[in-house]
Amino acid sequence: MMTTYKQRYFTVQVRTAKFGGSSLASPEQFKKVYDIVMADPTRRYVVASAPGKRFPEDTKVTDMLYACYDMAVAGLDFELFFDGIKARFDEIIAGLGLGLDLSREYESIKESFRLGSGRDYAASRGEYLNSIILARYLGYDFIDAAEVVFFREDGTLDEEHTYKTLASVLRMHERAVIPGFYGSMPNYTVRTFSRGGSDISGSIVARASGSDIYENWTDVSGFLMADPKIVREPLGIKVVTYRELRELSYMGAGVLHEDSVFPVRSAGIPIVIKNTNRPDDEGTTIVAGTDIYDREHIITGVAGKKNFSVIRIDKDRMAYRRGMLHRIVEILDYNGVHAEHIPSGIDTMSIVAHTEQLTGKYDTLIESIRRAVDPDYIGIEDDLALIAVVGRGMVGSPGVAARVFDALAKASINVRMIDQGACEINIIVGVSSADFEDAVRVIYHEFVRR
Repeated sequence: MMTTYKQRYFTVQVRTAKFGGSSLASPEQFKKVYDIVMADPTRRYVVASAPGKRFPEDTKVTDMLYACYDMAVAGLDFELFFDGIKARFDEIIAGLGLGLDLSREYESIKESFRLGSGRDYAASRGEYLNSIILARYLGYDFIDAAEVVFFREDGTLDEEHTYKTLASVLRMHERAVIPGFYGSMPNYTVRTFSRGGSDISGSIVARASGSDIYENWTDVSGFLMADPKIVREPLGIKVVTYRELRELSYMGAGVLHEDSVFPVRSAGIPIVIKNTNRPDDEGTTIVAGTDIYDREHIITGVAGKKNFSVIRIDKDRMAYRRGMLHRIVEILDYNGVHAEHIPSGIDTMSIVAHTEQLTGKYDTLIESIRRAVDPDYIGIEDDLALIAVVGRGMVGSPGVAARVFDALAKASINVRMIDQGACEINIIVGVSSADFEDAVRVIYHEFVRR
């Protein structure tokens, strides 16, 4: 697989490049993007985000648009606040020396706010306006995402309609900028993806355009093996598989929206995470699969999240009682609780869920489960943190789990839960929230010794 990727890499004809909010937050950042795009003629399709923060105390334009729309819906005078949004875009236009007047667009957006166009429409205008500016600056065509990305009535992406339409439209444009984050509903209203959804938009454009590579440009040089807020100067990850990425992203490793892999995975398109501020850095390449891994470290990364609870259920011969799990899951679903993990044994079952989903429902859940399955014991424990140790090199490598548990034991960290997927690329352990940071550090340093 790695050989195939390298062959494709050196015969690239089309790239889709998505630039995040930090990459398009100011005129100075726009100029960096211009240099990157113009440095390679294969970067034919660009997906743009709304302006992000220019400095730590700054506000993202998307958040400003949400706040402005809420003011409009509440019947408040939002003109002065909207002027602040206009100023962000006008600053970029002036800084780039563009003869571009967006006053008609501004007036249209304000009128739509007054008519209650919806929060999705409001949020999408950051990407919309930024993409118009970027298209003019690059000399590329502009394609409105609302005309090529489609959602179904239930809010899910209409893949067939989207890919067919988008591919047809892109064939008519040699080079184009497409706004990320949004598309349209069957009634032509705007619908957005979840926050960070421009990553998904970029993936969709990459697939529809038949791109050889999907570049995702942000403010970091790819994925790190651990959170730098917890582990000092963790090593970077050069190559990661889609499956590993999903595991790490789910457990809180940011950089890329976890759902953005699906459109490109089926087409075998690699994703490359690059740093707009340091374009010469190698970054991280995400591929469908490879047997090659760093034999010195074995693991690809360590990631985790806090604020989980575990519902513990004991009942003799539980594993032989048909329908028991089904009844329990039905009760959870009825109460709006999603089971994240369900490690079990012959007589025991542990159901891990986000604590916020259980809040205010403890007595109801316990009583409902008690009536449904008559357990010998049932209880709910809070303050659980989950840590995933992920790596394709773990498959078939003896002693990995032992090293994880031995490292935690030497640090006097108690393991409250253990779970391992059938694919063998991850081991998940649950520890007390108070031990979370220490646990991540000791696991990382067990496999990465410098």
